[in-house]
Amino acid sequence: MANHVLLTSDDHRTLRITSERSAALGDAVMSCLIVPSEFRRVQNEYPILFRLTPQRDRFQALAMFGFEPGENLFLAGERSEARYRPLALEIQPFLIGHPATDGGDKQIHLDLDHPRVATGGEGVRVFDDLGRATPYLETIAAQLGELDAGWQASEGFFAALARHELLEPLTLEITLADGSTNRLVGYHGIAEERLQQLDTVALGELHADGYLLPVFMALASLANVAELVERKSRRGDLRG
Repeated sequence: MANHVLLTSDDHRTLRITSERSAALGDAVMSCLIVPSEFRRVQNEYPILFRLTPQRDRFQALAMFGFEPGENLFLAGERSEARYRPLALEIQPFLIGHPATDGGDKQIHLDLDHPRVATGGEGVRVFDDLGRATPYLETIAAQLGELDAGWQASEGFFAALARHELLEPLTLEITLADGSTNRLVGYHGIAEERLQQLDTVALGELHADGYLLPVFMALASLANVAELVERKSRRGDLRG
């Protein structure tokens, strides 16, 4: 269970964070939430799919790491083979907290129960001996800021996708080594045919709002599905 607290130099002067990557440290996940501002970086590695929230009131974008819960095909022991890790995964165990006062700056919170919080003397320091933020914490703060700005801007992006009907249901079928077929359902992708039918006015609006590039990045990212299948095949889980 999560144990979120406000990060302070007084309370967490000796805090260390484990930087290795492993299943035990929370990296064994099949997908991660992403924001449109990072689609260009994500599409170099992962398929980008969309899925309704559990409340089914809006869509979220996901970088896909595998085909079943707990499967991260980029994870190799205590390292990640991916060249880019989405912000929402990279900033763990930190998260964005609400401002202490109305109109104030947002705060950095910490999940004390996250497995990446080091219990011994190893790991990366968050504060130095004088209570100043280390370069590691400064990097985390910048990533949190980028992620928060991305969340704030994503509402307009998803509204544009809905307005132009640019999302369509997408089913991925994966053939297993025993010949059976698994189906990954419940996801959406960019509707390529609908995108091609948009007139110059609609395309101009999407471009002016900064939404056209992430749309194309999400569409291009589907080429990475074949790479995911190949990764799974190399692990002996799929037929070649």
